[in-house]
Amino acid sequence: MTKKTKKVQKDVVESANRIWLAGLGALSVAEEEGGKLFNSLVKKGEGFEKRGKKQLEKVQSSVEDQVEMAREKADKAFGKFGKGFDSRVAETLNKLGVPSRMEIQKLTRRVEQLTKKVDTLNKKPASKTAKKTTRKATAKA
Repeated sequence: MTKKTKKVQKDVVESANRIWLAGLGALSVAEEEGGKLFNSLVKKGEGFEKRGKKQLEKVQSSVEDQVEMAREKADKAFGKFGKGFDSRVAETLNKLGVPSRMEIQKLTRRVEQLTKKVDTLNKKPASKTAKKTTRKATAKA
């Protein structure tokens, strides 16, 4: 082999070796930078998560406030409607001659009182009637 050929071979081997070393260096840098990049991404993700949670809490709070306000408005409106409706129904029933709850309760109490009086009155004559019946039966015998 000639000197020139040997030199070319030597240059090719050196080039291949340098390329190999450059590849190993690139892999090493990628590993180092990849770790740094990964850690950096984790930190950014944590910050993003915190901000997202804060925003979510704000939105939830706002929605809860709005729901509560809507519920209160609905309760007020229903209360007004309910009272008006109840009074109209009561008026209509009164016009038709249907007694109110209070009137029925009064009548029920009065009927109970009268029932007690009737029961007590029925007990007294029943014993007198029984005595008269027994006297008549004895007199006939």
